[in-house]
Amino acid sequence: MHTVAVLALPGVIPFDLATPIEVFQRTPGYRVVVCASEPEIDAGLFTVRASAGLAALAEADTIMLPGCSDLDVPAGVVDALRLAASRGARLASICSGAFILAATGLLDGLRATTHWVAAAELASRYPLIDVDPDVLYVDNGQFLTSAGAAAGLDLCLHLIRRDHGSAVAASAARLSVMPLEREGGQAQFIVHDLPPVPRGNELEKLLAWMEENSVRELTLDEIAAQAGMSARTLNRRFREQTGTSPLRWLHRSRVRRAQHLLEATDEPVERIATLTGFGSPTAFREHFKRVVGTSPQAYRGAFTPTSA
Repeated sequence: MHTVAVLALPGVIPFDLATPIEVFQRTPGYRVVVCASEPEIDAGLFTVRASAGLAALAEADTIMLPGCSDLDVPAGVVDALRLAASRGARLASICSGAFILAATGLLDGLRATTHWVAAAELASRYPLIDVDPDVLYVDNGQFLTSAGAAAGLDLCLHLIRRDHGSAVAASAARLSVMPLEREGGQAQFIVHDLPPVPRGNELEKLLAWMEENSVRELTLDEIAAQAGMSARTLNRRFREQTGTSPLRWLHRSRVRRAQHLLEATDEPVERIATLTGFGSPTAFREHFKRVVGTSPQAYRGAFTPTSA
């Protein structure tokens, strides 16, 4: 019997805590135990009384790390997780649970993910980790990380497929009313803000002009002429002040406009390509998928409200 220990720490996120409990306890071949760092854990709206303490980690085959509102990890937890890993236990995090796993140092030099809102903070705190904010989960073998909320379900189903094959995983997915695989990554859920530019910045007026004229087929030379600079100088100053190039900034602006049109209108994709300045539906689809991580049609299907 494969033992899955779900670790509850102060500030645990209830959804993240419940997800692995529900998925694994309904799947044959798993024994689930909830363990905690303290006798009672504050989960916000309620208190958790776990059936086991940190000692249960020593017997676990898989340790699930739900996200927490408190990103500081108790030293005793770090030591217990390192010990479990040293004997071969598999460690997997959900949402901000990546911060717990990162605190052990076990993710150093590896690729990892977390909820897109927390990705920059994870990268800042742990610069040795290659943080990818666009994917639903990352499997490094012994150590796995997943994005927020529903991505925890994706990760649990992935682990079941690793352990018992696709047929068992598909059965678990049906019980969870989830597809075994979802299209795209969490990039489709990210609010893709344009790079910030301070007020009074020399590019402020240029960016406003680019936004107003984004439906036109603007060239780098035309943008540079509007700015009164050479294309080379514009590229350099643009990167210094926005972190990206003029044309990439323009494409991001068009994609944001396209997302709004896909959500709020029933205009066909080909028409939206024209309305947002991409010129051709092919170019539109390519740029949209590069930024958002899924196709325009799939995005519309996921984010357009449906009538009851």
